[in-house]
Amino acid sequence: MVLPRFRVPEDIAIRVPQENMRATLEDMFQHVGMSPEDAAQSADVLVFADLRAIETHGVSNMMRSYMERFAADDINPRPNWKVVRESMSTATIDSDSGHGLVIGPLAMKMAIEKAEKTGIGAVAVGNGRHFGAAAYHAMMALPHDMIGVAMTVGGINVLPTWSSEPLIGLNPIGFAAPTRNEAPFVFDAAMSSVAGNKATLAKRLGVKMMPGWIADENGTPIMEETDVPEKSFMLPVGGTRELGSHKGYGLSVMVDILCGVLSGTGPGFVVKGRAEEGKASGGAATHHFTAYKIEAFTDLEGFKDDMDNFMKTLKDSKPAPGHDRVVYAGLPEHEDNIDREANGIPYHPEVIDWFRDITSELELEWRLT
Repeated sequence: MVLPRFRVPEDIAIRVPQENMRATLEDMFQHVGMSPEDAAQSADVLVFADLRAIETHGVSNMMRSYMERFAADDINPRPNWKVVRESMSTATIDSDSGHGLVIGPLAMKMAIEKAEKTGIGAVAVGNGRHFGAAAYHAMMALPHDMIGVAMTVGGINVLPTWSSEPLIGLNPIGFAAPTRNEAPFVFDAAMSSVAGNKATLAKRLGVKMMPGWIADENGTPIMEETDVPEKSFMLPVGGTRELGSHKGYGLSVMVDILCGVLSGTGPGFVVKGRAEEGKASGGAATHHFTAYKIEAFTDLEGFKDDMDNFMKTLKDSKPAPGHDRVVYAGLPEHEDNIDREANGIPYHPEVIDWFRDITSELELEWRLT
């Protein structure tokens, strides 16, 4: 759920129909060498994020980075990915520097297919690239009456509790579980106090970072509101040990073990070190995807009944003073999706200006008016 301070103010927002943004993204991805199919898949992941107000992982923050990395030959537009190890229920993929927006859905689909046969499917991915919003991949399991989990290692700029060295990543976890009538439960969050791209949003919107989100260059947590410093580090979920940062720290390491170590690539800080020595890409990422077939564990209809009751009980609970209602993970995003599909996606004028400039530079059709 995006904090109000990170939403584009409605009085300056430029609403764009999703199909217009989708077509523009496909044009741009094909321009850098992706196939039409992969371009459409990549656009789908980004538009998904914007429709659900996951703006840290939508076009506003990510397209500039992606275009720069394509230009630097850091992302392979036509990868020769391969399965390097496989069993009935597991696989490990070398993605050949392919875009995570393409390889991620492919790996999650493989996990789903394995879960259909064995009850659980798990796929690790090495030599990867940024895969967008974790929720996208986790939610791929929902139409198959499965629980989906997706996680990734990246953004090695987070301090372990009590450390002054950034040795762990943002390392988000996405988890999606189906319901019958209620909005599905969809959790998607970095294991840092705040998503790394929030700093970019804060600068664009002119808002401050909250206490406990970041540390100064010496590793000391900043415990008051502050503008984004020139140099800072992210803190684990919790911010300080007294507020539970050891939990975010531990979860981040857990993600790195499942993604980096289990894929045979190594921990995120090792990959970052290789890049700094010129031995590997600075944009390398590792991923992990799991699908659970509900009927392999319990009665499907009973599960959905229980989920509906669970979610409804949460949202119908009495709000604490100062709050209008109680929500659960995935409900606000579900509501944003309904609004934005009907009324267009709100973008900051600076983002639209960037798209105008880049499409002109690439001599692509202008579609965002």
